[in-house]
Parts: sequence; structure tokens; C-alpha cells
Amino acid sequence: MIFLCMGYYNPEKMDARPRTEIEAIMSECQPHIEKFYDNGEVLLDAGLDTESKSLRRVDGTVIVTDGPFTETKEMIGSIFIFEAENMDEAIQLASLHPTTQVSKGEEFGWRIEIRPVHYLKTNK
Repeated sequence: MIFLCMGYYNPEKMDARPRTEIEAIMSECQPHIEKFYDNGEVLLDAGLDTESKSLRRVDGTVIVTDGPFTETKEMIGSIFIFEAENMDEAIQLASLHPTTQVSKGEEFGWRIEIRPVHYLKTNK
């Protein structure tokens, strides 16, 4: 089974900290990322930029709006896709990600949402 995970954070809290502090925290992530990849089930891992656009069809016209678009102060900062047997195994695997392993992440609202994927097509 394929799972999509979205890593959330609070950009206001992270932007309020000195860049050197954020870089130090992000360097703590590397060993956890390596362990996360070691299982061999990760198919894709991507960090996302803060720039985003929303496309919506309104009265036959495609409207483009600047983002982000979450209703809360959270923003999606990363996504990853992996294979697991079921949701319990997906939770175990996602819990290896730095989002749940780096203690400073709590201060920035780091969290992961896990969703089963119904359809996945790749151009491989």
C-alpha cells in the first residue's frame, strides 16, 4: 500500500528565530533522514518552497490565486511517499522522520499527516 505524508510547520514561529538557530536544528535532521531512508520503502521525499498558487475553475475560467491556502497558521513544508503494509506500519515508518524525532520541532508546530494513496501513476 502507498502512503502520502505531509509535514506541517508554523512559518511564523520558524521565521522569528535567527537563521543560525534554524540551520542548527535542520542539521539535527540529517541522521534521522538517513535512518528514515534506510528502510528502503521511501519512494519520494521533497521539501517544499513557501511560494504557492491555487488554480480553480470559476464560471468556465481558470482563476490563479497567490497562496498559501491553509485555514490555520500551519504550512506544508514537505511531502514524502512510501510503501507500507497498513496504516500501523505507515505510522511506524513516518515516526522515524525528523518531524517526530527532533525535539525542537515541537516549538515550530512540526507534525505529519499520513494518508493512504488510492491512485499513483509514475512516468518511469
